[in-house]
Amino acid sequence: MSKKVAAATAFVVTFLIPLVAFAQPAAGAAADDGKMGAYLGAGIAMGLAVLGGGLGQGRAAASAVEGIARNPSAGSKIQTAMLIALALIESLVLFGLLLAYLLQSK
Repeated sequence: MSKKVAAATAFVVTFLIPLVAFAQPAAGAAADDGKMGAYLGAGIAMGLAVLGGGLGQGRAAASAVEGIARNPSAGSKIQTAMLIALALIESLVLFGLLLAYLLQSK
């Protein structure tokens, strides 16, 4: 089986088949007043925040280690700048967590 067929199959199984569960509400079920969208938005917001934060922190650490390996005498300056950058990246992830929390409690 080629990689494209396998990827297409994985996409259909992961994203399209579960949509049938949301096709029609059960008989007698009350309207959710848009809470499903808020929950979905909260999940997507947190997932993107963690993904972006993880990628950003990984790239920052890799670049800092590479810079220290090239010039060991500048290690303390590079390390200080890297720690500040990691703190700012982490603050954005925490902001995403706060947004997800606020969307859920809506």
